[in-house]
Amino acid sequence: MRAFRGEFLSVSRDPRSDPEAVRHEADGLLVVEDGVVIARGVYAELAGRHADVPVEMLPGLVVPGFVDSHIHYPQTDRIASHGEQLLDWLERHIFPAEKAFASKAHADAVAAFFLDELLKNGTTSALVYPTVHEQSVDALFEAALERNMRVISGKVLMDLGPEGLNDTLASGRAASEALIHRWRGRGRLGYAVTPRFALASTDAQLADAGALLAEHPEVLMHTHLAENLRECAEVAARFTEAADYLDAYDRFGLVTGRSVFAHGVHLPDRACQRLHESGAGIAVCPASNLFLGSGFFDFGQADRHGVRLGLGTDVGAGTTFSLLHTQGIAYQAALMKGMALDPFRALWLATAGSAVLLHIDDRVGSLEVGQEADFVVLDPQATPLLARRTQGADLATRLFALQVLGDDRAVARTYLLGQCAWNRDTP
Repeated sequence: MRAFRGEFLSVSRDPRSDPEAVRHEADGLLVVEDGVVIARGVYAELAGRHADVPVEMLPGLVVPGFVDSHIHYPQTDRIASHGEQLLDWLERHIFPAEKAFASKAHADAVAAFFLDELLKNGTTSALVYPTVHEQSVDALFEAALERNMRVISGKVLMDLGPEGLNDTLASGRAASEALIHRWRGRGRLGYAVTPRFALASTDAQLADAGALLAEHPEVLMHTHLAENLRECAEVAARFTEAADYLDAYDRFGLVTGRSVFAHGVHLPDRACQRLHESGAGIAVCPASNLFLGSGFFDFGQADRHGVRLGLGTDVGAGTTFSLLHTQGIAYQAALMKGMALDPFRALWLATAGSAVLLHIDDRVGSLEVGQEADFVVLDPQATPLLARRTQGADLATRLFALQVLGDDRAVARTYLLGQCAWNRDTP
């Protein structure tokens, strides 16, 4: 058992509809036993009950570990690749890079760097795209198990992929089943059935992905949706009987309460209503949508329909591993659609909101009693500009400044299950 004293902030529910969701202790105490929070509250009220527990002081602002709801680890080495929108960018930069993951040694090296980069940026849980190669999943899961991180992933399905980066209906199913069996129940890992996107799979493979999802109620479904206008047009041309892009997935049983769709930039109201009815949700990725010229996610439309939302960096189209900075980009993207995103709601999207989307909110996301003690210590004085902007400021101003001006430099420490996994001072 150990305890931590500091300033704690969490947002357990969407503050847009529940202002009481914001929880803040200016001088708080967090008590952890076997990696799980057993008490949290004002220090003066709790200290006496836990007088025999060693206390570690945490400087700065302590928030739950960030939960990245959409990111590609094989694209790490292609972040900041110049030119092209989505489909051409995939052909020019991404597919060639992903072919290298046929080598397990290459996958091991990238996975190790990738997960360390997440921890450096305060991300403790993530839903991660690997490649079509079975060993790319093994490499990621092995590295996550070694670090005790909560990672969800699954072999990419793409039987219409380019040469050297495709599978077949039979091989995709066999590899997915083998991975589910091999990794089920190990550490803090989870599996996601992962068709790359509608254009990368035959109808038969999309139908088989739906069947696989139905046969394994413990797994998620993770794919892309309505990211780019040209992509949407090509989906419409192929799936002529579908009402819209989402319906192309729905016809194959891929729209369920366990479905996570990245982007959703170009959605009709019908699709938003169907997302709400099904319980599926959107991983909003503002940095990559801006970088690839895809557009701006419409938070207002999603809110009108009650669509479940999380936040993703979407590296490598996303230009930062920092979910802290991505919160600031989300604010700017929302303004383009006429909404000023509240800083507490932005924090919720990157923590408890994403945890709900990934069905891990019983474990992480809000630092409540019974949850795992994954948290991040943010330093409002990490840079001279941040220090100047936050000096004497109220909580909302400090948080917003961290989101807009902050990045990995503002992450002083990252903790997993109450143990320090990253320390800026001793990296």
